[in-house]
Amino acid sequence: MRKGSSGRPRRVAGNFAVRREILVFTEGEKTEDGYLLPWRRANRDTVLLEIDSFHGVPHSLVERAVATKKAELRDQRRGRGRAHDEIWCVFDVDAHPNLAEAIQLAEAHGISLAISNPCIELWFILHFQDQTAYLSRHDAQSLAGALLGCGKVLSRAAMDFLYGSYEDARDRAQRLDAKHEGDGSPPRSNPSSGVWLLIEAIRAQRT
Repeated sequence: MRKGSSGRPRRVAGNFAVRREILVFTEGEKTEDGYLLPWRRANRDTVLLEIDSFHGVPHSLVERAVATKKAELRDQRRGRGRAHDEIWCVFDVDAHPNLAEAIQLAEAHGISLAISNPCIELWFILHFQDQTAYLSRHDAQSLAGALLGCGKVLSRAAMDFLYGSYEDARDRAQRLDAKHEGDGSPPRSNPSSGVWLLIEAIRAQRT
């Protein structure tokens, strides 16, 4: 496949033009990619899900996503392939600097966000149980590891369980959002996760 001026492969409309194309930037290299693998496979007939090789802190991640979107739209206007339908960034709140600036930059340029507070392991915990109390990153990682029986590199059994229990996790995450809104807490307060928003976007084209 030929490459455009941005260095990314040009995608030419063809047999798969009816499929939506979603590009995802993830903070971590192993955990997030492993989690998304079953979703990519299960929805490949309706969605082309691409996970970018760039990883980094939230602000760097969003900057790369914005630059990629601009380059793709420029190439598309010149007839050089097709831009992704959606671009997402997946990252943790943790103690990252410039987090508010990263969120503002993403919102200003139409980059969708799936943010977990304190970390993505909170999202994994919600597949097993409710978690309404504040949770440190260390405690979230420890609890998720115990529940899943693995570390940051998800086992096949862990990936299968997370995939099969998605609706339970989504419902718990939505209840957390409602709880924070009800008690006047800021959006994305600890504990919370918006990973379900990305999964819903991936599932949207299923028939």
